[in-house]
Amino acid sequence: MVALPDSVASDVATPVDVFSRVRLPSGRAGYRVKVCGTEPEVRAGPIRIATDHGIDELHDADTIVVPGVHNPLATAPNTLIAALKAAYGNGIRIASICTGAFVLAAAGLLDGRRATTHWLGATNFRAAYPAVDLDPDVLYVDEGQILTSAGASAGLDLCLHMVARDYGSAVAAESARLAVAPLHRAGGQAQFILRNRQPMNTELDEVLAWIEAHAHQKLTLPTIAAHAAMSIRTLNRRFQAETGQTPIQWVTGVRVRHAQELLERTSESIESICCRVGFESAANFREQFKRLVGVSPQAYRTTFRDRAVR
Repeated sequence: MVALPDSVASDVATPVDVFSRVRLPSGRAGYRVKVCGTEPEVRAGPIRIATDHGIDELHDADTIVVPGVHNPLATAPNTLIAALKAAYGNGIRIASICTGAFVLAAAGLLDGRRATTHWLGATNFRAAYPAVDLDPDVLYVDEGQILTSAGASAGLDLCLHMVARDYGSAVAAESARLAVAPLHRAGGQAQFILRNRQPMNTELDEVLAWIEAHAHQKLTLPTIAAHAAMSIRTLNRRFQAETGQTPIQWVTGVRVRHAQELLERTSESIESICCRVGFESAANFREQFKRLVGVSPQAYRTTFRDRAVR
């Protein structure tokens, strides 16, 4: 386990806890865990982590786990980058939690690979590392020697996955019980993403705000173009440049986000919510919701609904 400056404390603690607790049927420990610091003591948010081992210990590891950092755009220590490159060349398995993927990408270990990170960092990650096939909708990605996970609890999912890969599902299931967590969670990171929130200071500020207020109405491409006082071609071009989506894709994302809010805080039926947010049929609503969020509307409600709602 790596502890580097500005680490997210839970991203360090979770793997240490999971792997330290693994016991095989024979009773022996499944892993020998070391925390290796880029410095003897590193700050991790409001706490400090003192380490007994330096980065040079990584060359003797079977698996290296890199935690997320609070500022993923900060430059990673050169000693760590060099150690990760050397470890990869020696066939050592390397995993990242949350924004730790930025460190792996900075070392060039994710180029040409599928990877994930916390959804909030996805835009910055794509801009900084376009050679990586980023998938921000999943909880974790296993590329064999390189593994990456999304934020916070997704790190636990990844650790349990690695235990299962190493020792089988029975040992991993016991680890999951100790962590009071499911061995496999339904859906992925997509269900946590707040989609199509209006970006700041773009040429589309006014039209995006108008869509936000009128998404429940029947919006067509000509209608949006007319309101924006643009040709359809210009509107499409600007949407692609500013949002990476077509205008209609943006409208769908806004409607799905509005539906998520209603599923969380009301007891309205799925059909009622479908109509309120602007979908013309419940079947299309369910299809689009599952495509963007990764789970059905009912499954989403079961997970996220306020327990005070009746």
